[in-house]
Amino acid sequence: MPSHNYFTSSIGKKQITAVTGLGLVGFTAMHLAGNLLILVGADAFNAYGHALVSNPLIYLAEAILLGMFVLHIAMAATVTVQNTAARGRRYYIKNRSGRGETIASMTMPYTGVIMLIFIILHLINFKYGAHYETVVDGVVMRDLFKLVVEYFANPLYVAWYVFAMIALGLHTGHGLQSSLQTWGLNHPSYTPKVKMVSVAYGVLVAFGYSGLAIYCYFLN
Repeated sequence: MPSHNYFTSSIGKKQITAVTGLGLVGFTAMHLAGNLLILVGADAFNAYGHALVSNPLIYLAEAILLGMFVLHIAMAATVTVQNTAARGRRYYIKNRSGRGETIASMTMPYTGVIMLIFIILHLINFKYGAHYETVVDGVVMRDLFKLVVEYFANPLYVAWYVFAMIALGLHTGHGLQSSLQTWGLNHPSYTPKVKMVSVAYGVLVAFGYSGLAIYCYFLN
């Protein structure tokens, strides 16, 4: 297939969706690892947040993340709409076992929309939310710990967050499996292992993020 048709071809769109999805899966895992510092304490979490925003590469990282996110949405939406219209099926690869779709695979478009709404609200509430200040080791920095704990004092916010994180777990878990299959990891000998790892990842994401929200609620 001519290279200039790659971005408009079916396989090109699938592969771009897969590689951007893998990038976002990686970011989700790293973001969770950083957020776990909430369990260590306010100073550790605030110092972590300050280290991120004060790094001169943060703008490049945010630009790359935004690019992956926009590409992922555009390609996944295009392929889903085209395949649904043409053949009445979605892009995401079904398991070769022939057992049909799972809840995660059937709800991918819906969990994707939930994620989009969540990310917009997340940025509004945290990145551009109230600005408190604190001092850690003589350095003045934003008190993100206070902001997070204050936000999760509202049980409705906790409920919304847990709901969104369950959607995130379903979306990224199935997305991880589909992305790996798109790049060739789709064989009876190791497909079950790919599925097991993907499900485990989705569960870890859902419980990890949700657990932090619930933990913060009880700090109030």
